[in-house]
Amino acid sequence: MPPPTDRKERTDQKERTGRAERTAGAGALTEGLDHLDTAAPAGPPTPAGPARRYAARLRTTVTTPALSVLALLLLWQGAYALGLSATLPSPAAVASSLGDARRDGTLWPALGHSLLRTAVGFAVSVVLGTLLGLLIHRVRAARGALAPVLSALQSLPAAGLVPLGVIVFGESEAAVYAVVLLGAVPSVALGVAGALGQIPPLLIRAGRSLGATGPALVRHILLPAALPGLVAALRQGWTFGWRALMTAELITATPLPGVGQLLSTGKENDDTALVLAAVLLVLTVGIVMESALFTPVERRVLRARGLLPARL
Repeated sequence: MPPPTDRKERTDQKERTGRAERTAGAGALTEGLDHLDTAAPAGPPTPAGPARRYAARLRTTVTTPALSVLALLLLWQGAYALGLSATLPSPAAVASSLGDARRDGTLWPALGHSLLRTAVGFAVSVVLGTLLGLLIHRVRAARGALAPVLSALQSLPAAGLVPLGVIVFGESEAAVYAVVLLGAVPSVALGVAGALGQIPPLLIRAGRSLGATGPALVRHILLPAALPGLVAALRQGWTFGWRALMTAELITATPLPGVGQLLSTGKENDDTALVLAAVLLVLTVGIVMESALFTPVERRVLRARGLLPARL
């Protein structure tokens, strides 16, 4: 049996060897990470100047959508030339119908009133939907009582909301706004509640430990942390509100014109060109709002959180 001194020396030697191996491993790991950080790129550097960034942005926002529209017009013209449908008008006929609506003074007032209704209804829907979403997220009783009702309203077609608005408010602007709110508020509220529910609890605990409670917690912790989901909720709310507005204008007889009334006029007169012209207006507004507002905001938010690469 070896003496205690020899056992102690062997134990000390093993500890020194283990420490040396751990130190060597940590040094190798640090050296590898430094090499990854300082490694030269595979190809030659391509600095992105202002002209390059502008060209890339122009290609993304203008060129690609324009090519898509051109391809759609070619397919449309080809279907018309082949006579695939007896009622399908040509693109030129639809453009002529839009020109007639502009000349007789019905196009711009209709588009302006529809956009104004959408802007007002969407702004009110954002406020109400955000408050309801916060209430559903923070109060369990409200979650159990309101979430099923909002989900049911969200699944209800906009055409089913119009009779309710007309019964309560009559054939008026108030009925149209009521339909827009009933279509957009549930979507915004559920989207906000879902975005808030995906916040890591660690962030909330950290905010509370720093003294953020009540409105301060909502302003400085909850809303910034849920911002990507909030942008998606606003986009969805605008889509539901815009569709609800078109349905309300199509069915109700409002005192002010709208794009939905252009659809109704074309349907009543069997004017397929006017109907398609109104549909193109609806689609154009949707594309412009998506490409000019929601997509840039979403990209900026995601890029600020490191979820998208930096601009070229």
